[in-house]
Amino acid sequence: MKYLRIIFLLFILISVQPVTAAADSLLPGETMDYIGYGAIIAVLLLLIIAMLVLLKAFKVLTRVVLKSEGYTNEQINAELEPAKKEKKPKAEVWQKLLSLRPMAEEKELLIAHDYDGIEELDNPIPAWFMWLFYSTIVFAVCYLLIYHVFNAAPLQYQEYKIEMAQADIAKKVFLSKAANRVDENSVKLVQDPATLASGKAIFMSTCAPCHGEHAQGNVGPNLTDDYWLHGNKINDLFKTIKYGVLAKGMPTWEKQLSPKQISDVANYIKSLHGTNPAGAKEPQGTKEIDTDNKIAANK
Repeated sequence: MKYLRIIFLLFILISVQPVTAAADSLLPGETMDYIGYGAIIAVLLLLIIAMLVLLKAFKVLTRVVLKSEGYTNEQINAELEPAKKEKKPKAEVWQKLLSLRPMAEEKELLIAHDYDGIEELDNPIPAWFMWLFYSTIVFAVCYLLIYHVFNAAPLQYQEYKIEMAQADIAKKVFLSKAANRVDENSVKLVQDPATLASGKAIFMSTCAPCHGEHAQGNVGPNLTDDYWLHGNKINDLFKTIKYGVLAKGMPTWEKQLSPKQISDVANYIKSLHGTNPAGAKEPQGTKEIDTDNKIAANK
């Protein structure tokens, strides 16, 4: 009865705990939860202890009943603790695993014929080997049906083509992201037709009003001659387009164009060097040698 009272009180505490946690309390909610979890574990432990005590009581009661019926202590122990089965010798288990016959039966396994006094035993094939053999047959049949009959899974060459296609998509995504990581320090001079076409489209929509459709110069300077105000290298052009020259009316395009688009425009402007368009504006700035194109030509 004492244990039952304790368990009953703990159940009451667990049922009341959520209500007290919801009310205004000095303890935070997490602490109340831990208290509840601890109470649950305590109840479980008490239940286990109570079951062990009951089991012990049943054993004692059984001994008393059997003793009153005239059983001896050896008979009572035999009833309460049945004898364990004897373990088979390891050699016998090993022989069954390998489907071997004992040495005492060797004469019964001898095959009738012999050669030069050498006799042969007719030992059966081990069971594990036969199961392995049958499993390979089942695997082969399943493989044939899945890959060659129902086409439920791709073959190796098909997997190769799928993975190559996925790698190509991943490469394009990587290059598209890598292109927008370019800045004035890492920009490279390229002569790719796609890049120049992209740069020309951007130039026509953003740069042509000030520099002319052929970069011959209008409000801004001529971009096709040997004279430059802020440098003629690809890095200088990228920097000028990106940050602008506000003092001379050149706006910054850093927020309107992506790094890839700025790089495309800079490469397109470099491709216009020496085109000598009609109506070109008079030279402005300092004459500079175009070293970028020479380096690109030598590559």
